[in-house]
Amino acid sequence: MSTIRNICVYCGSGEGADPAFAEAARALGKILAENRIGLVYGGGSVGLMGAIANAVLNHGGEVTGIIPEFLAGREHALTRGTIIVTRDLHERKQKMFEHADAFVALPGGVGTLEEVVEQMTWAQLGQHKKPILLTNINGFWDPLCVLLEHMENMRFIRAGLAVNYLVAQRVEDILPKLKAAASRIDESDKEMKTISIERT
Repeated sequence: MSTIRNICVYCGSGEGADPAFAEAARALGKILAENRIGLVYGGGSVGLMGAIANAVLNHGGEVTGIIPEFLAGREHALTRGTIIVTRDLHERKQKMFEHADAFVALPGGVGTLEEVVEQMTWAQLGQHKKPILLTNINGFWDPLCVLLEHMENMRFIRAGLAVNYLVAQRVEDILPKLKAAASRIDESDKEMKTISIERT
């Protein structure tokens, strides 16, 4: 059985058009702090990133922000908590993976989409079994869910290569869903698998 100590949350550096998005970010931050679960996120202090990080910190929780050097100014790197500055986006994503036991996507833009889909891809290809969850506030992630279903119907997601992810319509459901999923995997399943190639 796997334990969730830290959750990586992908989310926008803007707040979006719906006030419910920022409300969800703040509510999730409070829940993480109250349950003594650390936040791993993109390191910014603005938008939904700032909303969730400040909520965790304001309620006595722990935050690890991971931000590439070139984005530290643009996304106004958080000055509280632990900040890790990376050389580039690739190193950032690898470190976020290493620090997290599960992944949650709040609403966001192309960067958020790319990050959560990459985790889906790694899991689909057997690289890890960490839980992945879409926080579907007011149906934000409905188009992605429809697209994934369409890919499966068109047989681009083939049998044996299912994309496994969770969906929560309410922030209060996130932690119970992640804990239930984590209880079905071993700690070893959270490690990134490496494939050795024998050369002859």
